[in-house]
Amino acid sequence: MKDMSKEQKALIENFKDCQPLLTAIGDDTRQLIIVAIMESGCYPGIRVGDITKKVNLSRPAVSHHIKILMDAKIVNVNKQGTMNFYYLDPGKSWLLDLKTLVEHIELLMEQCN
Repeated sequence: MKDMSKEQKALIENFKDCQPLLTAIGDDTRQLIIVAIMESGCYPGIRVGDITKKVNLSRPAVSHHIKILMDAKIVNVNKQGTMNFYYLDPGKSWLLDLKTLVEHIELLMEQCN
């Protein structure tokens, strides 16, 4: 078996780190929820009830998927009294993690050519 390069090891490690993110965005239903959140704008976000109307899912189903998106640090919550507004969290590391993964893949592909 061939020894792995530094880049290959970095790609594998980065890929492992990104697995929760990739799992979260790999689901069709969560993709619909992400689109609904994006359509709502940045601030203050969108409530679960409004998401349920846009994606035609029950409130518990939407809440379940939002929890997965929050665990992956893609979505955050803006609490205003008893109301929760969900929004994409651009300040979190998920964008950087995804960008780094793509950069590692590109670098490795360049080396394979």
